[in-house]
Amino acid sequence: MSDAPTASELLHTPLHALHLELGARMVPFAGYSMPVQYPAGLMAEHHHTRTAAGLFDVSHMGQLRLVGPDAAAAFETLMPVDVVDLGVNKQRYGLLLTEVGGIIDDLMFVNRGTDIFVIVNGACKHGDLAHIQSSIGKLCHVDAQFERALLALQGPQAVTALKRLLPGVSQLVFMTGAAFTWAGADLYITRSGYTGEDGFEISLPALVAADFARALLAQPDVKPVGLGARNSLRLEAGLCLYGQDIDTTTTPVEAALNWAIQKVRRTGGARAGGFPGAARVLAQLDGTEALPRKRVGLIALARVPVREHTELQAPNGETIGEVTSGLLGPTADKPVAIGYVTPAFAATGTRINAIVRGKAVPMEVAPMPFVPNRYFRG
Repeated sequence: MSDAPTASELLHTPLHALHLELGARMVPFAGYSMPVQYPAGLMAEHHHTRTAAGLFDVSHMGQLRLVGPDAAAAFETLMPVDVVDLGVNKQRYGLLLTEVGGIIDDLMFVNRGTDIFVIVNGACKHGDLAHIQSSIGKLCHVDAQFERALLALQGPQAVTALKRLLPGVSQLVFMTGAAFTWAGADLYITRSGYTGEDGFEISLPALVAADFARALLAQPDVKPVGLGARNSLRLEAGLCLYGQDIDTTTTPVEAALNWAIQKVRRTGGARAGGFPGAARVLAQLDGTEALPRKRVGLIALARVPVREHTELQAPNGETIGEVTSGLLGPTADKPVAIGYVTPAFAATGTRINAIVRGKAVPMEVAPMPFVPNRYFRG
């Protein structure tokens, strides 16, 4: 017997009817029926996002509000991240950790002045809500807004398209947000995304989501993009996929996410430690605890796609790790991958082998992103 949900058990986002109208191929994802691609196909959708603007339905993700005078300080106790000093309408990447420093989920959060607005991964949202509620629910009000829609508009023409509907969005820079009104509905928009391109994430009421999406798709720059191209775009950008590249068995330092831990939370910082797993995470950061493995970027030196769960070996045949994400990068035009290797093989330029169908495919450790980021920083 399969435990996979049947089509009738899958949840629908507010754009479900629009996806069907656009000819999307729908697949189960995080408990939802989601578009994996449209008739143009994954490659066309990927390239369109890199050259114009792609519209993604990411309404399966979870939106939360943390409300109250102690919300920032409370949220900071769950993550190795500076929440307290984050300016109003500024956005930051965060990591919920277990008591031994494993990653429960990665997320984005914004200080909106009146609340801390949090966006978590779709497959994790109910667990995250329970974790946050049980941990800090007595210190602030935790308001789940899972019924709200979330759209992502990504690519170099995203700002051109979106400012036709909301002229003020062009004032935003990377990792900032602002409130807007459209057709009487309250929107909150951040200049961020998951593709490495300039772009926006748009939180809006479910009732206006389809109309707003249609208004964007009516523009020549904008085409719908599914989960398939979302994955190839984020992999070229060197970004982690939760449950695949990071999970509760990986710490932020093993995952090479040191940049997400601000100085104030590190050893010697004004608010050092005080988060779950702090002893282990800070010891790994400080080099007093050896890393068992490290996340790296990999480029195949033969034109052979190297997929997740592929074994990685040293030149002498010793197993040194595993690929967690991999494909033929449409823009990079070569096989790219993310994986974990023992630290001795983590330096850029190191040659290792991936074992694909019993044959060794030579790979080289490479810096990420594989395609240059084009975030708009002003």
